[in-house]
Amino acid sequence: MAEIFVIKDGETLVPLSQEAYESEDLLQTLLAKYPALLAGDQIQPEAPRKWLLIRREMAVPGEEGGAGRWSLDHLFLDQEGVPTLVEVKRSTDTRIRREVVGQMLDYAANAVKFWPVESIRAEFEHACEQRGVTPEDHLRGVLGIEEDEDQFWTTVKTNLQAGRIRMLFVADEIPEELRRVVEFLNEQMDPAEVLAVEIRQFGGQSLKTLVPRVIGQTAEAENRKGGLTGGPKRQWDKASFFRSMKEKCSENELIVANKILEWAEDRSLSIKWGQGSINGMFQPLIEHKGIFHHSISVWNNGRIQIEFMYIKREPPFEEEIKRNELRERLNKIDGVFIPADKISGEPPILPSTFKEEAKLVRFLETLDWLVEEIKKS
Repeated sequence: MAEIFVIKDGETLVPLSQEAYESEDLLQTLLAKYPALLAGDQIQPEAPRKWLLIRREMAVPGEEGGAGRWSLDHLFLDQEGVPTLVEVKRSTDTRIRREVVGQMLDYAANAVKFWPVESIRAEFEHACEQRGVTPEDHLRGVLGIEEDEDQFWTTVKTNLQAGRIRMLFVADEIPEELRRVVEFLNEQMDPAEVLAVEIRQFGGQSLKTLVPRVIGQTAEAENRKGGLTGGPKRQWDKASFFRSMKEKCSENELIVANKILEWAEDRSLSIKWGQGSINGMFQPLIEHKGIFHHSISVWNNGRIQIEFMYIKREPPFEEEIKRNELRERLNKIDGVFIPADKISGEPPILPSTFKEEAKLVRFLETLDWLVEEIKKS
């Protein structure tokens, strides 16, 4: 069973073991009470999402002017007026693997077509009345927006009409089958966004902690649509990427990104620049026998990802044993730890790992090995 550790009273190390939620309703209640568990800072690091709960058990009609045919677990709005549909399941519920996907798509398709924004606003105003607060004050207090209240609801309406919505699958653990479906849908759907949020619960010695993790944000999805919150796409290049990095990142992170790019250019690798509206990235691609092989992605917030998800598509790294060899070589670098179950995803490496030049040298040597293995295949 997975464990995390906390230091109690400044001196006692307390192990907390993963625990199951007693019921699905408990997890739903926690989300309604603590919307921050939806990890808005992971969904949009440069502009963390804030969540306004409209209602639990929100009715979704199945026809024009119809009554609720389905009941959505939660409806939230973020500060950009993007409707966020949340469906909660425990990992022990077998429906989380397939049935929940069709269920969510039903909700989304009918919400976009048949949800009048007036009904959403009425639900919100009714909830404010029960809390004894004015809708305008609550809207500004939770989302921190400064625009006129009517203008905000006009934005919500525009987003619905355009299909600019977010679908979130929430569970204590996201099974591999659902992760693959979420990543696929998120890459294909535009302007809608599809993600999963895993909220693990750990407890012990009268302590409890909740650890959220967002799943489904692949480089391909970012590259295709640039996220829901950033406006129109832009084509990044070397100048704009490093100009953005200079504004956001430390000097060390800037140096690391520069050296990785220099490494790729010295080896005549192709550089693929992203098209995200806010999040810029580049990927060194290794051409071999007419095929471009992925390696890593470097982001303008300093993040570095190992693109196992794409590396595994071509030989020799379609073999799990080869991807594990790459993982083990990376893990020999002090400060890098990629779990064994991440060799099909996009595990990140913290930029601070390469504060020491020797560690960056070892990282680039590992990438040289990756290039050589591809060229030999």
